[in-house]
Amino acid sequence: MRLFVFGVGFSSKAFIQEVRERFDWIGGTTRSEEKAAVLEALGVEPFLFDGKNKGNGISEALKSATHVLISIGPNEHGDPVLNHHREDIAADRPDWVGYLSTVGVYGNHDGEWVNEDTPCKPVSKRSIQRVAAEEDWLNFAAVNNLPVQIFRLSGIYGPGRNAFENFRKGKARRLVKPGQVFNRIHVADIAAALGTAMSHPSTRVFNVTDDEPAPPQDVVAYAAELLGIDPPPEIPFETADLTPMARSFYGENKRVSNQRIKEELKFAFRYPNYRIALTDLLDKS
Repeated sequence: MRLFVFGVGFSSKAFIQEVRERFDWIGGTTRSEEKAAVLEALGVEPFLFDGKNKGNGISEALKSATHVLISIGPNEHGDPVLNHHREDIAADRPDWVGYLSTVGVYGNHDGEWVNEDTPCKPVSKRSIQRVAAEEDWLNFAAVNNLPVQIFRLSGIYGPGRNAFENFRKGKARRLVKPGQVFNRIHVADIAAALGTAMSHPSTRVFNVTDDEPAPPQDVVAYAAELLGIDPPPEIPFETADLTPMARSFYGENKRVSNQRIKEELKFAFRYPNYRIALTDLLDKS
């Protein structure tokens, strides 16, 4: 089997590490020559792709790819992969196509539960673009009779990207907005979920998220407890100094269900809540 990854980043690197023994060859894209060396060190053949034009050698590589993962966000022009390599993927007919999306497509639901059947009502520009990209991929799947699985990811964390890192960098803050909750997902669970889903190709949408939507300040407080230090003071959301993007995240309040991937794929999360994950991350640091 041969895997091609559009956009080798934090999540897709974890996926590659999870499934590398299942593939005879892995190729992936990056935007710069400098990062190409990083891919080679991972055992991934690098291809340059900036999303503005077809990438050199990509069409040829796709001809033998049995599995394709898209980990590149859309822009105002749509999905870059479909814009430039739609015909290649349609013609080469891989056994599986995976697309990494976001739970941001659901928009705000005032803290209520949502699942994959909940109508999307995106608020931010980036989430509106994601919904359009999802629809484009699902239409592509229907027109070409190819299995495309869409994975809606919640807030991603893992080694090198977690609450402990914020403490180490002096950036840990305990923002409080009453009633606000977020779901999260450990990068290892993303990798494992994709690895499981890949063995069950279908056209389907799956939420990949933990069991326990929780207030963000609780995560910071628990990390401080594990570190044996006092948590930072609470900061009311209304008076917090936030970038427009960071503030927009707090405008979307929902609890995201992961029952579908558990029931349909029998997937078991390694890190079903932030407490298990943070304890493990500290033990391994």
